[in-house]
Amino acid sequence: MAVTAAVTKIPLHKRPDEELIQAYHLREQQYIYETAQRQLRGSSDSDTSFLERSESEIINDYANAQYFGSISIGTPPQSFKVIFDTGSSNLWVPKVGCTHCGNPFFGKKSKYNHDSSTTYESDNADFEIMYGSGSVSGFFSVDSVTLADDLVVTEQRFAEIADAGGLGLAFALGKFDGILGLGFRSISVDDTPTVMDNALKQNVIDQPIFSFYLGDNGPGELTFGGYDSSKFTGDLQYVKLLSATYWEIALDSVSAGPYHSSENADQSPITAIVDSGTSLITGPKKDIAAIAQAIGAKPNVMGQYTVDCNTVDAIPDIVFTIDGRDYMVPGDKAVLQAQGTCLFAFMGVDFPKPGPQWILGDVFMRQYYTVFNYLDETVGFAPAVH
Repeated sequence: MAVTAAVTKIPLHKRPDEELIQAYHLREQQYIYETAQRQLRGSSDSDTSFLERSESEIINDYANAQYFGSISIGTPPQSFKVIFDTGSSNLWVPKVGCTHCGNPFFGKKSKYNHDSSTTYESDNADFEIMYGSGSVSGFFSVDSVTLADDLVVTEQRFAEIADAGGLGLAFALGKFDGILGLGFRSISVDDTPTVMDNALKQNVIDQPIFSFYLGDNGPGELTFGGYDSSKFTGDLQYVKLLSATYWEIALDSVSAGPYHSSENADQSPITAIVDSGTSLITGPKKDIAAIAQAIGAKPNVMGQYTVDCNTVDAIPDIVFTIDGRDYMVPGDKAVLQAQGTCLFAFMGVDFPKPGPQWILGDVFMRQYYTVFNYLDETVGFAPAVH
């Protein structure tokens, strides 16, 4: 049954696959260059590539983010393009004078000027967030945040970023100005209430849910306070979260062609987070290598894989079994194709515990309309209409 409460919809713009492939090639060149520099210096340091993460780091580095939407901060409103990220929980945007925040020729960023806002309140506590590629730092402030035209969250604590150098090329080349985290407060820097926390507390949304529809080669839509039943078929199937940190669920299994995942040796659940902040699906390196082998994909130096563009139609479906139900990503939908490159949208990453084993990013969410219930701590899936 559709939720009948008043809802707020935010259009999500999709970064073209061409740009994602171009950024992939640039990162590949940068990786090769940096590896060569380390070897020339004779460094004895172990290889700490951007693929490796520590427990204190946020899951995403946004190098593969494809969808962004607009919000505004302050009075009068200052507009920003943000990634709505279920894999983190803070809101941040660059401040006026921010360093490593794009340049006038490409990747130009909108910057927040608190002196121009009548609703700004000083906070000034230090803010720093660690990503796989480095840190982003600044300080906290408080102001009104507007989601779409009619949903205003007042007195929202957020971060003004003074230095975004830690995100490197992902930020420099990205179409986004900042991040709006939709994870839980438990993983928020400095225990800062999330935008969803305050939206609920201030009764600006009727239902404690938000929903993603990611268009297939087109724009998507983020709905606050409900969901749009015209965007999916059948019934929503809800899955209870393992923990209210990221949106983390248990996987029964993953299979593709002859590959079938193994149970964890300690009999613990196979963990996965449903993550709007990355386009890719990631899994343990050994599993992704086995899937890649099963579909004929070839590895590169960065832990990603390419496939022969002539074989895309022959790639088997990848099946995620969740709570006894099969969720299928068609083989041809598991490839990002542009400029003669066919990038397999699965990447091997071994996150240390308590990080997840799998990340179900946009490649998965494009196939399934996804409803996130903040109060019940569930995620609901139904086949998306395209």
